[in-house]
Amino acid sequence: MTAIDKKDSKPSKPAVRGIRQTMSDLHIWAGLLVGWILYAMFLTGTVSYFKEEISQWMRPELAHQAVVPDAAEVAPRVAQVLEQVAPGSNQWSLGMPDARNNVVSAFWRIAKPEKGERGFGSAVFDPQTGQKVAGRETVGGEFFYRFHFQFHYMPVLWARWLASFCAMFMLVAIVSGVITHKKIFVDFFTFRWGKGQRSWLDAHNALSVFGLPFHAMITYTGLVTLMAMTMPWASSAAFKTQAERQAMQSELSAFIPAGKPSGVAAPLAPLGDMVRQAQQRWGEDRIGRVTVNNAGDASARVIVTYGDFERVSISPKYMLFEGSTGKLLEVKDQVGAAAETRGVLYALHLGRFGDTTVRWLYFLTSLAGTAMVGTGLVMWTVKRRTKLPNPDKPYFGFWLVERLNIAAIAGLSIGMAAMLWANRLLPLGMEKRSDWEIHWFFILWGASLVWAMLRPAKRAWVELLWAGCAALALLPVLNVLTTDRPLWRSLIEGDWVFTGLELTLLALAALHAWLAIRTWRHQPKRKPQRQAAPRQAPAARAADSGGVAVNTVAANAAIAPDLQEARP
Repeated sequence: MTAIDKKDSKPSKPAVRGIRQTMSDLHIWAGLLVGWILYAMFLTGTVSYFKEEISQWMRPELAHQAVVPDAAEVAPRVAQVLEQVAPGSNQWSLGMPDARNNVVSAFWRIAKPEKGERGFGSAVFDPQTGQKVAGRETVGGEFFYRFHFQFHYMPVLWARWLASFCAMFMLVAIVSGVITHKKIFVDFFTFRWGKGQRSWLDAHNALSVFGLPFHAMITYTGLVTLMAMTMPWASSAAFKTQAERQAMQSELSAFIPAGKPSGVAAPLAPLGDMVRQAQQRWGEDRIGRVTVNNAGDASARVIVTYGDFERVSISPKYMLFEGSTGKLLEVKDQVGAAAETRGVLYALHLGRFGDTTVRWLYFLTSLAGTAMVGTGLVMWTVKRRTKLPNPDKPYFGFWLVERLNIAAIAGLSIGMAAMLWANRLLPLGMEKRSDWEIHWFFILWGASLVWAMLRPAKRAWVELLWAGCAALALLPVLNVLTTDRPLWRSLIEGDWVFTGLELTLLALAALHAWLAIRTWRHQPKRKPQRQAAPRQAPAARAADSGGVAVNTVAANAAIAPDLQEARP
């Protein structure tokens, strides 16, 4: 072997991976590992921007609210009934109706909860009569809001930790995605139809850049909402005594725990007068909640809280009254800079400060974020499918990811629609009716996963997308058959809650139909299969080997004289 041969035979050093390649791997795996949960969090969080409107649609017995009732009249009306509904409770709270909410949402502490029973009770009341709503029991749009950060069927604390963990991965995926795509803003204006993986990447890039500031904001502020749980060490070190921790809590929340009752009976002063004092200070339509601690006792306290709507900060703002006399004890109108910063970030996440136009912008941009996560999940399988030896028989990991994608994306729409169907079809007097609305959400979502596992991938996509389309499109028809508030009547009466929601359902159904058609027409490119050379018999291989050896010897003999003559 010559020196040149030795030099060429040395193993080459592996190429150094650049920062973009490293960030690309981080982006892929940070997005994939929690992508299915993130998709569910994004979609349920998206519809939560209209949770009050969804709740109104799920309570069709309550008439359209043309004028917001006066909180100073509603509070004493409902409180009188609540004293009978929750006797002995040391704390109850009334969420006042507003321009988007046509009921009074009440919760109270149960005096002596039974074993296994939650320590709180809740109900909704008609603000016009003060009585419990006579219509169907429903969880309303509140379920989607709660699900997007604390899920269901699991302890709330564990669920919020999981949501925080996934949000952290989301933030990592956003930052690493920006670093990975060198031409991300140029690619925003580039979209190539029918190019397989390239088209999915273009869609993913466009959706990402379109709402990039929003996606980063909503993810970071989501972490801020749970920061006291995920990062408690700073506050624990700074505030060591119970009094200091209570002072910190008062900067973050308007919740004031009920103290021990004095044991001296004293009737509650007129609630309406206390609410009117708050209205004179803040405005007639600014009352968000009225909370009463130790009603009927001399130590009673009444907290009138400023509403979160149309505020760029949700930092606590309230007036504290002595319950037995109605005397004003404290006014909290401002908090420190740190608490105010947190309040602004929290308000940005909730989006309650905006009018209808702002909330629609939130909805559409958040829907783009949902699609961003979905296209990222699909792109993982599209990219790897072309490299499979046999796409019809993929390895288990690929098969599992693809089925989870189908169930998480197409199946979730079916589950959410199923909950609205259950709202209309379950018997009105059914026990634990609202719980069964939630059960049907998960039953249909789980059934979609089973279906995806039993069917070929493409057929499962198409069938479940069409099922989602039908479930959404037929909801307005179901509403006609089960209520006296059809779409045309809502249009005539100017009921834009029912009208807007049902038109949105039809638009989403059309989107599912378009996706089903595109998926059915798509023909994935297959990697050309290499044809193996025909295997030879041993004798033939030996003959070939011998022929090669003879030819080699003959060639050397032929050139030997020339080599000898060439020597000096």
